[in-house]
Amino acid sequence: MNLVIRKALPEDIPAIHQITQEAFKKYAQDLGLPHTVSALKETEETIRQDMERKTILIALLDDMPVGSIRYEILPGNIAYISRFGVKLDIQKSGVGRALMEAAEEDLRKQGVAFITLHTATKMTAQVRFYYGLGFYVHSTTTDRGYIRGLFCKELTEVDSKASLLVNIK
Repeated sequence: MNLVIRKALPEDIPAIHQITQEAFKKYAQDLGLPHTVSALKETEETIRQDMERKTILIALLDDMPVGSIRYEILPGNIAYISRFGVKLDIQKSGVGRALMEAAEEDLRKQGVAFITLHTATKMTAQVRFYYGLGFYVHSTTTDRGYIRGLFCKELTEVDSKASLLVNIK
């Protein structure tokens, strides 16, 4: 099997939309909150807008789109990951790890100090996945109607972690 991870192109938007919907429907179902997960409300136009201000990577397995990840660099030299998803039948195959590693490599090259993301703290498999990649819980919030952890990974040695104390939504 041949795995390729590359920057997404406009023609990838329908596939990214399909992957995101599939992955986040499962996430919402596992949470028991199908109407509160904002990723399920996005459209292809939303993805097009994200493409203008965020980096979107797509994973292709034997030329078939199977996963995607979005990230942007925020003030304070902090990257925020959003809409990370892998097709359900491909999960646990290493595609998600490869996407995260590709994003991290790009962000390291850009000199980013921290990578952050949110996920539901009750999602044990996801929490383990992020811990296995070197993330830890910075804080939690209930702003979306369930407990979400702000996960953080330090990419560089920093003198002061005050920059991470910003309010990331």
